[in-house]
Amino acid sequence: MAALIMVQPGKDWQATGGLFEWTLEYLIPRLDDQKTADWLRMVVTEHLGSLWIPDLPGPGQEEIYALLRKGLVTAARAELPDGPGKADALAQLRELVDLTW
Repeated sequence: MAALIMVQPGKDWQATGGLFEWTLEYLIPRLDDQKTADWLRMVVTEHLGSLWIPDLPGPGQEEIYALLRKGLVTAARAELPDGPGKADALAQLRELVDLTW
């Protein structure tokens, strides 16, 4: 299943459902904004497969951008299983981070 994150207007990121959910699960425990964390948790639990960051409150958006920039790729390098698809997954996550600027 393909999944989508609308990062900013005109900037979207597509990934497999598994990488999308891993990305949201990376964010959820790190978010200080509980409403945003609860929303992301619901997106994962209900397997909605899409997230529109611009629809979230401003502080939640900024916190997500900061968390993606700060440690997403490093966490993925450490947490994703080794295998033939890992390099591609890391490249996709770098693309997501680039879209936050």
